[in-house]
Amino acid sequence: MARGRRWLTGGRAAREHRWFLGVLGLGAVLRVITMLGYRPAIWFPDSYTYVVTALKPRPDLVRPAGYSMFLRLLEPLHSFALVALVQHLIGLGMGALVYLAARRLRAPGRAAALASAPVLLDAYQIELEHLLVSDALFAALVLAAVYLALSREVTRRTACGIGLLVAAATLTRTVGLPLAALFAGWLLYRARGRTAVAGVMLAAAVLPVLAYGAWFHATYQRVGLVGANGVFLYSKTMAFADCAVMRPPPDLAVLCDPRPPAERPPSQEYIWSADAPLVRLPGITFSRENDALAGRFASLALRSQPLDYLGSVARELARSFTWDRPVYPDAEVYGYYEFPAEPPPPPGRYPATVGAEFAQRYERGPIGTEIVEPYAGWMRAYQDGVRLPGTALLVILAAAPVLAGARRWRRRTARESGRAAWESGRAAWALPWAVALLLLVMPAATAEFDYRYVLPAVPVACLALVLAASKPNLPNIP
Repeated sequence: MARGRRWLTGGRAAREHRWFLGVLGLGAVLRVITMLGYRPAIWFPDSYTYVVTALKPRPDLVRPAGYSMFLRLLEPLHSFALVALVQHLIGLGMGALVYLAARRLRAPGRAAALASAPVLLDAYQIELEHLLVSDALFAALVLAAVYLALSREVTRRTACGIGLLVAAATLTRTVGLPLAALFAGWLLYRARGRTAVAGVMLAAAVLPVLAYGAWFHATYQRVGLVGANGVFLYSKTMAFADCAVMRPPPDLAVLCDPRPPAERPPSQEYIWSADAPLVRLPGITFSRENDALAGRFASLALRSQPLDYLGSVARELARSFTWDRPVYPDAEVYGYYEFPAEPPPPPGRYPATVGAEFAQRYERGPIGTEIVEPYAGWMRAYQDGVRLPGTALLVILAAAPVLAGARRWRRRTARESGRAAWESGRAAWALPWAVALLLLVMPAATAEFDYRYVLPAVPVACLALVLAASKPNLPNIP
């Protein structure tokens, strides 16, 4: 009898969640095919630096060490295939979090399953998970923080969890740093201005970041989480900087590019190209002196040409919303986001060649990507047709506040006695929407657009839309 009741209960649950289970199952199959087709994983230029930091722990000048510590946790198993598997499980987990958050806030099953579909089925999302880069981990940490922040009741323990997730995201990608202020504002709103819960969250978010900053300072005698902020902001300003307008002093003038902005290469070339003005200076590009010099140049450019800067940010941000995927910033980087038909060549630049040696120690064997047909061909064909276009993401972002505004207008005559609970639920869409917007704007404002920077914004944007379109009720979450 008891076993029969369990079967009946399980059957009802399966029927209730059948749409999501179908999407989840298809996403799992696609990830299995990816792992069969590309063994053990796909390499990106940044991957080698992450592995070096994992095996030789110390802060990196360019990237925080969060993803490297993730690799170090898995290092005893000596398998990049396992790393890829864990990242694919993280991708499936993100789909489940979107669905659970939406259902917990009373969204219909089909709508919640649809909201989870982009992260579960988008071919570029699956390829990103198979790359040895930090973005899948970063996206999951951010989404988990949003999930907790949408809990029925945010206790101090929950706030601590949110803060730790935000700290981990920041130490995985520094673009996550402003998230602490965003979540603090949300918790203040939820608590009607009471500061205790928001204070706990901020403390949990800030203390690990300060500890990492102390480690960075002890290593390099420099303040910060990385030593490249000035360099990256300089590269950003080279999209518009005009030294005839800026009139820099002689020590900064060496960083000028006499070419008109329209004839200049993408911003990243001012960091990595051997003939870039900054790279030609004595010492390494990310030395204390060069980073400070680049930061001063960038600051002067921002003060001298603020409207040009805003225009540059808008143009970079607009690249997130194109229907197709034009090649950008160059064919080499663009190609890393496509499932390859041929094994990628071994790294050629010096830091990456050193990283490849560390990667062989990590794997205890060869690390080259083996392409196995027909599985790889199936994923290439799938990627040709199944993705979330940038224009669709723009529609999702625009539709959420429109639907929420329309719902507010329709219900403006709601009874006063029920207004407080209704307003809390009604605004649930705002947090994931603001997080998505922040994740899209920050790279465009501080460096340049990259296709892989768009994908972490997709699950939270989809969650925002389904919450705006449904009737969420925070105080009544079961």
